[in-house]
Amino acid sequence: MLRTRRPLPFVRPPCPRVLAALSPALQQGQGPLAQLVRSGQLYCVFQPLADLREGTVYAHEALIRGPQGSPWHTPDVLLDMARQEHLLQDFELVCAYTALQGWGAARAAGRIFINISADALVQAVALCGADTLARTVRTFGVQPRMVVLEITEHERVSDMARLRQAVQCVHGAGMRLALDDFGDGRSSLRVWSEVKPDFVKIDKYFVRNISAQPQNLQMVQAIKSIAQVFGTTLVAEGIETPADLRALRDLDIAYGQGWLLGYPDIQPVGVLPAEALTALQDRRVAVLPQLAHQSARPGILRHVPVLQAPTLTPDTVNDTVAACFQNHENLHALAIVEDGRPVALINRQQFMTHYATLYFREVHGRKPCLGFANVQPRVVERDCDVEQLLGILTSQDQRYLSDGFIVTANGRYIGLGTGEQLVRTVTEARIEAARHANPLTFLPGNIPISLHITRLLENQVSFVACYADLNHFKPFNDQYGYWRGDEMIRLLARVITTHANAERDFVGHVGGDDFLVLFQSQDWLPRCQAIVEEFGQQARLLFDADAQAAGGIHAEDRYGVERFFPCTTVSVGAACIAPDQTLQAEDVANLAALAKHDAKHRALPIVVHESAQAPTPQSIATRSPAHLHCHGHAHGHAHAHSPIAPVLTAY
Repeated sequence: MLRTRRPLPFVRPPCPRVLAALSPALQQGQGPLAQLVRSGQLYCVFQPLADLREGTVYAHEALIRGPQGSPWHTPDVLLDMARQEHLLQDFELVCAYTALQGWGAARAAGRIFINISADALVQAVALCGADTLARTVRTFGVQPRMVVLEITEHERVSDMARLRQAVQCVHGAGMRLALDDFGDGRSSLRVWSEVKPDFVKIDKYFVRNISAQPQNLQMVQAIKSIAQVFGTTLVAEGIETPADLRALRDLDIAYGQGWLLGYPDIQPVGVLPAEALTALQDRRVAVLPQLAHQSARPGILRHVPVLQAPTLTPDTVNDTVAACFQNHENLHALAIVEDGRPVALINRQQFMTHYATLYFREVHGRKPCLGFANVQPRVVERDCDVEQLLGILTSQDQRYLSDGFIVTANGRYIGLGTGEQLVRTVTEARIEAARHANPLTFLPGNIPISLHITRLLENQVSFVACYADLNHFKPFNDQYGYWRGDEMIRLLARVITTHANAERDFVGHVGGDDFLVLFQSQDWLPRCQAIVEEFGQQARLLFDADAQAAGGIHAEDRYGVERFFPCTTVSVGAACIAPDQTLQAEDVANLAALAKHDAKHRALPIVVHESAQAPTPQSIATRSPAHLHCHGHAHGHAHAHSPIAPVLTAY
């Protein structure tokens, strides 16, 4: 979009009283910046901040500029010159002066955000005086309550105590404070805690592409949690795409700033650009990115019972070991520990078998036990993650099944664990991880699915819940093996995600060959038809040539009777959810599952339940073909006579 250049505003040089308050280097310096300041060639442009809830302009940020067409036009160059000429704080005070002068002349509505470092803020309060700070702001024709001083951290805060005093003066004058670029490495959590700003701006690094980057999403959610602790309002910087804007709106970030919401301009604006308004007025819920693979949290062994067993030393004799095992019948092993650190492990069964042999006691009874120990035992740190434990389970050395393992904390012995505990712990951790992200397809699992349904219901938007399930998959899996069966499931995942709109439609993997798609796209039905058609074509290629020619395979059914099964296809059951329905996430999933059941029972590719109502236990238990009326492969509608039956359309 071409943007016309507007004439520059007339900017008066700082008055002699203001210049006299600044350093001699600025008053008399011959550097380019000092001359620009004295000649009044600096001016401000204003970039809007949007209210993401209301879709209106909330405020503007004043941004300093040098003469257009000159090497000194951009703020980065001006800041570098200020450092070179040792005018950094003077330059910041001149920028604040220029911003107030320009905003007062513009007579625009809303607040003005003005950048200033912590040390420059301290100096400004000292120059103006705490009692006259508000009066000084009013001389520019600006009300103090409409001013937000935005603290930037170009340098470290040199005196936190003086900053706290300056902050009190600013609040006493009726002005507000913001913390700029939080998360860029310079804006610190300590400054947030000390200053307690009214606003915190999230650095653009975490905002850009937040609609597609789960790590950025998690970081913004973490910053939001901190903001709730301090009672701070957040502003997201660097918003450049409608997808990012919708994601931030749905995260309930109050305000935003970025090129999508308006470029810096000489004149403040009254309305947001059309593209931004369209995105904000679109009430469909954004599909937030999910981590493709979520490992179980570190420290999963903290909740596993650790056996507090007695320990041995390298000098402990074998007779003592035998006595210890005899006194502790439930011990599967004993650890040899030296200076608090495990060095070996003795397996009970193996040791006692040796001890019971002829002449063992006489020959070895008084000898050190280390000769009958495993000097390379499995040692597991209590703060390990599930991937480390999984590595033990899949390693060549399987002695952990009989020996168990030693548990340590910071390398020091704390107890023993059994192979059974290890297997159970890893299994439970993987199951928990799969509830967040399916390990086969890396699509969101049951927990993210439920959370997204809840967001759709809470925002009262219309959507369609589609349950996709494979037909004749078990015979295929039995015939060709689990590896090709997994490939079939991954194929369905790829086909669904290809035909879903990543910004509108949520694709989840319930488990096995069951998928749930939450469509907000208006053309959801053609998308479903494309999924059914493309999957049918691609799935045939996973069969061998003879099966493709025959159109299927011969295999045993669930009753052990061999019969012919057609090539695998997919059935989709769709439940249309209206915004005025009182449903829970579980209700939506059940409605979609009922529609899928009807599709599979009738051997139809797609069945749509319109005007879906929350299912009752009776409706689930008594569901039968008699409850529904179906019109072939067309767009016919029929109303069931049962009060719990929805309108059904088959395709």
